[in-house]
Amino acid sequence: MAKGVIYVMSTVVPGLVKIGKTQTKQFERRMYQLEHNGYSNVVGLQREFAIEVANYDEKENLIDDIFSKSRVHNTELFSLDLDLVIQLLSSFEGRQVYPEVETKEQAFSKAAAERREHKEAALVPDGSYSLKRKLKKDGNKEFEVKMDVEEGNFIIRKGQRVSTTEGAGISPGIRKMRAANVNEQGVVMEDVSFDSPSGAGCFVIGAACDGWTAWKTKAKQPIDVFRK
Repeated sequence: MAKGVIYVMSTVVPGLVKIGKTQTKQFERRMYQLEHNGYSNVVGLQREFAIEVANYDEKENLIDDIFSKSRVHNTELFSLDLDLVIQLLSSFEGRQVYPEVETKEQAFSKAAAERREHKEAALVPDGSYSLKRKLKKDGNKEFEVKMDVEEGNFIIRKGQRVSTTEGAGISPGIRKMRAANVNEQGVVMEDVSFDSPSGAGCFVIGAACDGWTAWKTKAKQPIDVFRK
C-alpha cells in the first residue's frame, strides 16, 4: 500500500482552501513551492494540516468525491470551512506530518472548537466593540482597540495601535497577518478582517485570546452575552 501525504492549505481568499497530495519525501519541497509561488492565480497559501496515510491516492479521491460540489472547476481549490477539512483529515489513520507540535486528537478538538466559534460568531450583532488591555510584554502600556462587526466579519481598522510583541498560542496564520499588516510601532496599516472574535483578539494582543470575554460592548459587557 503506497504511503503519501494529504494536506490542506488556507489561502488569502476567506473560505477558499487547497487540498492536495504529495509523496512524503516531497512534502517540504511542495509546501515551499506553494507558499512562495501560489497556485492557480491564488496567493498567500499557508499549510494548515497534513497527514501521512496508506493508499493516499484513494483517500484523496474519496475527499474529492465528498467535497465535489464545493470544488473550483479543474483545480484543487475548494470553497470549504478549513476546520471541517482538518476534522476529516485528522480522523484518518496515519502519522500527522503537520503541525508537529500537537497530536491528531488535539488537532481534531481544536478544529471542532473553531467550527463552533465560527457558527456562534453569527450571533454577534453588527456594530462597534472594544478591547482594552495592558500587557507586561509591551512595557505595561495600555491600549484600546475598536473592532467593527459587519455581516459576520470582525474588522480591525487601519491606524489603530496593537501589541508589538507575540506570545504563546498565536497561530501561524495570525502571525503572518500581523507581519504583513502591523508596523514596528504597532500601527495597523490596512483594514484586517477575521471570521471570529477570537481571531481578531489574537491579532490585537499577539497571543491566544478568548475573544468572547475580551471584546466588550458599549455597555462594557463581554460579547459572550450574545451567545447566552
